[in-house]
Amino acid sequence: MQTPRRLVGALLLAGLTGIAGFAQAEASATLPAPLFPTLKTVAQIRQACDSGLASAKKALAQLERRKVDLGWMAAFDDYAATVEDGQSAVDFVQYVHPDKAGRDAAQACSMRWTQFNSTVAQNEQLYKALKRAPTPQPRDRELQRVALGAFEDSGVSLPAPKRQRAKAIIDKLGELDQQFNKNIRDASLQIAYTEAELQGVPEGVWKNARRDAQGRILLGVDYPSYGPVLQSADNPETRRRMWEAKVNEGGEPNLRLLAEIAQLRREYAGLFGYDNYVDFNLRRRMAGNAQAAWKFLDEVQATVTERERADVAELQAAKAQHLGLPLAQVRVERWDASFYAERLRQARFQVDQEALREYFPAQESLRFAMRIIERLMGVKYTPVPAELWHPEVQAFAVSDAATGKPLANLYVDLFPREGKYNHAAVWPLRGSATRIGRLPAAALVVNFNRKGLTVDEMETLLHELGHAVHNNLSNTFYLQQAGTAVMHDFVEAPSQMLEDWVVNKQVLPLMREVCADCKPMPEALVDKVVAAKHFGKGTQYGRQHLYASYDLALHGKDPQDPQALWAKMEGATPMGHVPGSKFVAGFSHIAGGYGAGYYGYLWSLVLAMDLRSPFEANKLDAEVGRRYRERILAQGGQKPAPELVRDFLGRNPSNAAFFDYLKH
Repeated sequence: MQTPRRLVGALLLAGLTGIAGFAQAEASATLPAPLFPTLKTVAQIRQACDSGLASAKKALAQLERRKVDLGWMAAFDDYAATVEDGQSAVDFVQYVHPDKAGRDAAQACSMRWTQFNSTVAQNEQLYKALKRAPTPQPRDRELQRVALGAFEDSGVSLPAPKRQRAKAIIDKLGELDQQFNKNIRDASLQIAYTEAELQGVPEGVWKNARRDAQGRILLGVDYPSYGPVLQSADNPETRRRMWEAKVNEGGEPNLRLLAEIAQLRREYAGLFGYDNYVDFNLRRRMAGNAQAAWKFLDEVQATVTERERADVAELQAAKAQHLGLPLAQVRVERWDASFYAERLRQARFQVDQEALREYFPAQESLRFAMRIIERLMGVKYTPVPAELWHPEVQAFAVSDAATGKPLANLYVDLFPREGKYNHAAVWPLRGSATRIGRLPAAALVVNFNRKGLTVDEMETLLHELGHAVHNNLSNTFYLQQAGTAVMHDFVEAPSQMLEDWVVNKQVLPLMREVCADCKPMPEALVDKVVAAKHFGKGTQYGRQHLYASYDLALHGKDPQDPQALWAKMEGATPMGHVPGSKFVAGFSHIAGGYGAGYYGYLWSLVLAMDLRSPFEANKLDAEVGRRYRERILAQGGQKPAPELVRDFLGRNPSNAAFFDYLKH
């Protein structure tokens, strides 16, 4: 997941994702050491917050006084760099700081930035200057077009009373989004199990876990615990308890927050004359409007529905056989799905996800993923010693393999810990700007098993690294167009594209280049893993379709109770809804920047599968990789997404590869 910009408050002026303390390093002849600021204490976080805001206010005043001439766009971008440098690090550490007090202090600072940015987003003086600014180059005109749209989306052109209400809503939405994530992050859920209750679960998952006063094993809902328990626990009650803890982790408070978020977004759209938030939000994206997004989802549903029903029928038959019961007496529960899918996968393809961990040791898997990028994109990753937000976080310098030219910095936070963001995401911490020699940086945050990764987790790693690569290999003139500053329904495409590189006979030997002692996956097993990847895609894409449809429905014309709507829509799926389950209380994507935009995952996947087509003959074709780097990644948002795709493919995009994949 690419961490999204918050609704309009971020204004697209800078991506609002930078690192304080970075700005002086770019002139060095060699790649600068990582300069993530020291933010260990509450006092340090508050000081960084105060100084960052003070610098931004000073830069804003200078921009307001500046003459609108040929250099105004560059000055506008300089202001964006100041904001990025002041805000990003503090904003980021609320998700990863090891101490709750530090996370809370960073969250408080983030709200101050939200309020500051929402005020700037309605600055009429800047808006009028931007309209008059000379734009001699196409990139200038594209930046002007996007930035004017962001100002307008923030309410700069509204009458004064509506403008004031728009700012209040922006500020409140930022606060609610943060609280939604905080409720999940700080829940620190623990489920107590006896060893007998964990029969079937790999010992490595629970052997070294903490125990309570009764000697029971305490497991959290982080993915290294959640996934194996759902896939492997023989006891259905064990699976049920883990599933219910995870699916309800946001609880009633987050259901109330989500209802308020949806209501405020609807009201916000109304300020601009829209009767729903979807049309308002999509009008500057590839889809364009709600009708186009729904049409796309309807096409997906028509292809996926029968496959999803067939998948559930197979799970039901597997459960009946396992329990020795007549088929009619068996119902597949939500906490059964992973367990019986894994049994079928093992029986049919002799593929055991847990057993695959031995082929993908955690640290070596990171190097393997990086080696893929090195071969494909012509870059080099070099570990760099650095004191970061946690001792286990790693830093890498990214350089051009041919010239040695410094390109970027990358931070990687691999393993789970209490209070840390518990999914997988990338924060584009700093954008590129060639006009000032500004180097980008990104933070990749995941929660993997220390013993190794499954194939699914390897795909997650490549997906997230894809977002980081999009940031790191950006080569844009303006900061505000850097890396992932693209149309939001394209932002997932470059990362989804790379998921296909994990299990490939051409690619897997690269693991031996980074780990000579690692056990190679036998070719026969590779064939089985590839075949097994097609198993269950009806349920997989049926679920994605449900998420996207729910998001659009929640943000439609008519107000909806989030939980009631979810129960109704999930209840209409082949596996149904479990009464009392509250999945959407943890659906942080739509509480934040993916609200009325989650369809973008499927939309981007269509584009991602099309982007893979030039690599079909050779997954490691460096020439195609160079073209991809130059025409997609390096361009950032300097061109609209459809134009980027055409530049790389030499034709208009096609959905044929995606729908062919769904059918076979």
